[in-house]
Amino acid sequence: MGNIGREFIKILSQKRTFIGWIGLFAIPLIITLALYFTSADSHGQNETGGSDMAFDFMTSQIRSNGMYVIFIALASMSSFFLPLLACMSGSYTIAGEAENGTLRTALMQPVRRGTLLMSKWFVANLYIAMSLLILGLSALLFGGSFFGVKPTMLLSLKIVGVWHALALCVVVYGYVFLGMMAVVSLAVLLSTLTNSSLTAVAGALVLTIMMMVLQVIPGLEFLGPYLFTTHLGKWFSFLHSPIEWGPVLKGMINFVAWTIATTGLAYFHFRRKDILS
Repeated sequence: MGNIGREFIKILSQKRTFIGWIGLFAIPLIITLALYFTSADSHGQNETGGSDMAFDFMTSQIRSNGMYVIFIALASMSSFFLPLLACMSGSYTIAGEAENGTLRTALMQPVRRGTLLMSKWFVANLYIAMSLLILGLSALLFGGSFFGVKPTMLLSLKIVGVWHALALCVVVYGYVFLGMMAVVSLAVLLSTLTNSSLTAVAGALVLTIMMMVLQVIPGLEFLGPYLFTTHLGKWFSFLHSPIEWGPVLKGMINFVAWTIATTGLAYFHFRRKDILS
């Protein structure tokens, strides 16, 4: 627990930590104000086959219920900003220490390399979990303040109570967190392969974007099920009644597989890494 506490204090001492959190807190307000001052559009979508249609459905219903801001904010952030934060969080774990010349000092403490790495991995994921919590609470605060919090119509057009809808919000954000764990773990792996935090961030972000591109290129569709980016948007399946478990279960299995594989490779490499700084 001491290692985790020290790593968490390190994250709190960095300006980028609070810049990211402030951005996540402010974005739901910006989204809410934009929708509040936009002329009403009542052409709600009854066909909800894809994520774009689901997003259109929620934006068309926003004036009737602030609960939709929670989902709209997540949909807006999960395609780029959250993966960017996850890449930054994971990439600074080892490469950032090496870049600052403090990695050897950290390893001089009575701590195993593997334990140090897993402490940093845990705190990097904790940062993302707190980021999602801030995003969700901010969306609930501003959405509720401008549009109220009421029973919510799901994508299958069934209306559920406020507490049921809040429980779905928790589940949906938890699903996206699993996806971001895969991104963090990929970034941690790259962080053990280089002594430049910027290189690790850029590498993790480029790989993530490449996966997003590969999944839509004609002829390469067969790669889609194996890429974690394909499954990030499948959280819309939770907003059906009954829940469409097939897509989300496949997504969770994919996220866990990527997390275990990349974290395992990072652990294996870091234990044998020649520390020069």
